[in-house]
Amino acid sequence: MVYLFLLLSVSAIVYYCLAIYAAIQFFVKSKIQSTQADLTFHPAVTILKPICGSDDRTYENLASFCRQDYPNYQIIFGIQNQTDSSVAIIQKLIQDFPTVDIQAVVSDRVHGTNLKVSNLINAATQGKYDILLIADSDISVGSDYLQQVIQPLSDPKVGVVTCAYRSQAQGWISTFEALGVSTEFLPSVLVARQLEGMTFALGATIVIRQSVLEAIGGFAAVADYLEDDFQLGNLPAQAGYQVVLSHYVVSHIMPAATLTDLLHHQTRWARGTRFARPNSYFGLIFTYGTLSSLLFLWATGGSIVGWSVVGITWLVRYTMAGLIGVIYLQDAVAKKWLVFTPLRDLMSFGLWCYSFMGDTIEWRGRKLQMTKGGKLIDSKL
Repeated sequence: MVYLFLLLSVSAIVYYCLAIYAAIQFFVKSKIQSTQADLTFHPAVTILKPICGSDDRTYENLASFCRQDYPNYQIIFGIQNQTDSSVAIIQKLIQDFPTVDIQAVVSDRVHGTNLKVSNLINAATQGKYDILLIADSDISVGSDYLQQVIQPLSDPKVGVVTCAYRSQAQGWISTFEALGVSTEFLPSVLVARQLEGMTFALGATIVIRQSVLEAIGGFAAVADYLEDDFQLGNLPAQAGYQVVLSHYVVSHIMPAATLTDLLHHQTRWARGTRFARPNSYFGLIFTYGTLSSLLFLWATGGSIVGWSVVGITWLVRYTMAGLIGVIYLQDAVAKKWLVFTPLRDLMSFGLWCYSFMGDTIEWRGRKLQMTKGGKLIDSKL
């Protein structure tokens, strides 16, 4: 047991160091790329925004996409129901931004188990342009966003572009959840990119060519998957197209949440990842250095060696979290609450264990069963 906990602690230290190396490589290169945008490359873009419900930040989030310093783009909102609270917000956007091509497609037509993808399919029927940009409704961006994220497509071999994100949270529960984004999730993205290249996409932003989407079977190919964003990067990568992680970092706005909301959301994410990428997900056991070092300390009876392992592991862990979350991502949550990173790690491990104890998730009042590969089966709550 002592050697097992030591092995897990050492493996976590190696992982943290790899994340630091991957972050330095990515962000140093990104700083150079951000100053080399080709302002003459601005192909027309269709922005697809699947919407379900709203909160007090929805208008500003969506309005940020209407303020783009970009010559030719349209925004299409996909909504399932005319009574959805977002309908009034979109009508206000159309009034407030008369020079922007904004449309709302309201349709209850269902194309698969994932209703978000159904909204995308319905909205895409009104798309005018070859390049599609998909972004969740809780994302906020700057006016240079579109010009920057479109740049990698100047290379015809690139089929998909995606973005990292930093979170802005309201309330302590959302803050605790957001802390894991910049100190745990984004480091894992950078490590995966370093080891195997980008073979997936993130829902914060997905830019994809129509021709690439058609080559993988259209949105219908991901309509029954929970992690549709992962699939919209993974399927093109399998088909031979390059997936690029943009240097641009968007803001993810997290509204106030209850503890139940946090557990449902985190369980949904954990089980979705477990079924979509089972080997990678099981491998996370080697990244929980906060816990394994404490277990090693306990197993060695509080020895000097035990305390040394705890000290080294936590030092490297804090260094990784601070470098990526605070310095590179400029994440306000990480800046203020970095000290609680070990506590967030312990919660993540608990959720990792819990994710193996079932195959169902709850999503917007629906109970869904996960199946092999990450597909969903609908069932009643």
